[in-house]
Amino acid sequence: EVQLVESGGDLVQPGGSLRLSCAASGFTFGIYNMDWVRQAPGKGLEWISSITPRSIDTYYADSVKGRFTISRDNAKNTLYLQLNSLKTEDTAMYYCAKDCAGANCRTKGQGTRVTVSS
Repeated sequence: EVQLVESGGDLVQPGGSLRLSCAASGFTFGIYNMDWVRQAPGKGLEWISSITPRSIDTYYADSVKGRFTISRDNAKNTLYLQLNSLKTEDTAMYYCAKDCAGANCRTKGQGTRVTVSS
């Protein structure tokens, strides 16, 4: 069974940082592109970042480029998202996902909540 379990979400002040993690199991993690998507309150899913299997290429939505960094550790079957310079508009549920076409992903985890507020 494919499982993606996110962690690391929290309440943080504007300008702060967080690191999200996603523990993957039930599939060969190291051969898949992996993604992060998010859903802000009252809005649809937004794709924010992707990483290729060997971390050679990374991609970001314009809304997070220069502030967020995606990475992975294939030995630990874990995906990460470093969130820096957080803004109130980054408040959302963040999901680790695979098999995505934009924000439409065949598999995603249960999510971890990030709240940016003073």
